[in-house]
Amino acid sequence: MKQYKKMHIVTALIFLLALSSTMAHAYPLDGYADTGIRRTEGARLANQGIIADVKQPPGALLTTKQVDLRLLEHGNFQIPSPDPGLSAQITSLLGKHTNEYSVALLDLTDIASPRYAVHRGDHKQNVGSVGKILVALGFFQALADTWPDDTAQRIGVLKNTLVTADKFSQSDHHTIRIFDIENKKLTRKTMQIGDQGSQWEFLDWMLSVSSNAAAAMNQRQGMLLTHYGKDFQPSEKEIRRFFKETPAKEKTALYQKTFWDPVTRNGLDLEQMRQGSFFTREGKRLVNGGGNSYATANQLLELLIKMEQGQLVDEFSSRQLKRLLYMTERRIRYASAPALANSAVYFKSGSLYKCKKEEGFKCGAYKGNVRNYMNSVAIVESPPEEGSLYYMVIVISNVLRQNSAVEHQTLATRIHRLMQKEHSVTTQ
Repeated sequence: MKQYKKMHIVTALIFLLALSSTMAHAYPLDGYADTGIRRTEGARLANQGIIADVKQPPGALLTTKQVDLRLLEHGNFQIPSPDPGLSAQITSLLGKHTNEYSVALLDLTDIASPRYAVHRGDHKQNVGSVGKILVALGFFQALADTWPDDTAQRIGVLKNTLVTADKFSQSDHHTIRIFDIENKKLTRKTMQIGDQGSQWEFLDWMLSVSSNAAAAMNQRQGMLLTHYGKDFQPSEKEIRRFFKETPAKEKTALYQKTFWDPVTRNGLDLEQMRQGSFFTREGKRLVNGGGNSYATANQLLELLIKMEQGQLVDEFSSRQLKRLLYMTERRIRYASAPALANSAVYFKSGSLYKCKKEEGFKCGAYKGNVRNYMNSVAIVESPPEEGSLYYMVIVISNVLRQNSAVEHQTLATRIHRLMQKEHSVTTQ
């Protein structure tokens, strides 16, 4: 058995006791009372076998309190110089497609001796739905700017603001989950004009199932919060008037103030990471964001570190964002690796693929031959019986003609096994 330092032993025991006590109620599966996110109550009941739905793996069964920031006492932490040996091992996992990948890995299992591996860390690419993290950042920044010293008011806005989907939400193929609390009935549907949910639910739909419709509505909401401040939220009639009568240039400026300025204000590089436009066709028609979208692996890693330090806007916002990223929906792509089943995974992915006619090639989802972008952002926290691993990883790829969802799943397993090997964790 591996001999842990005293700090590691304490951390491992806390994680084990916490996990063993939460098999029935877990975050965000225990989150309904605090947040009003109906999906979490449906997922909790599904995990108990009361309703029919996907059950969550052990790693998705932490409580709200257990999903917390882990670098609060390391506010001055900075990424160390790349570890040549670890970087070489990461690169070797990419096989013959090394030039189509960008990877940044930060191993914080031993916080006193962090290790950083990188391959093409400054490569810039459109990261698709990963940009929804920046939408959440913009909204939480506007929320903090409006009520800087009143987190109770911020919680009230998140929980009690009723958002009604309008043209901004159209259109999107992703389905959202709406759980009828009284009748214990789960509905999966694409978002339609008139659908309603709380502000917290729209943020959850954007990040848990990657709804473009919810993302566009959150972009609308962020702009309104920035503009109206404490008079948020205006009536639907006033919202329609505002977006109809406000000159295009002023709307672009407001969009950039809401979603570009927070990147810079939080110590990140707008030249290396930006969400340039709305996530829906109608959103783009109604508001010109003014630019394209992109990110680099290194910059996304910096964002995760600031979040864990409680420095992404502030501690409240960082904690809420981490909880929203906690993977308790059906795990996909990188997060779907069986090797991660027992680990808590904080995750967002995004894909963009395009095909053209090619003899002998059949186009499919995540299998483009013109472009085949797949992007994954993950924090992995393993239980003590698997070494109490704690690491962050960013994977950006453009491997043509391959199923990139499967490629990322496979790479996740390889990276996790490497982390276990590096920390002498014995696997079955």
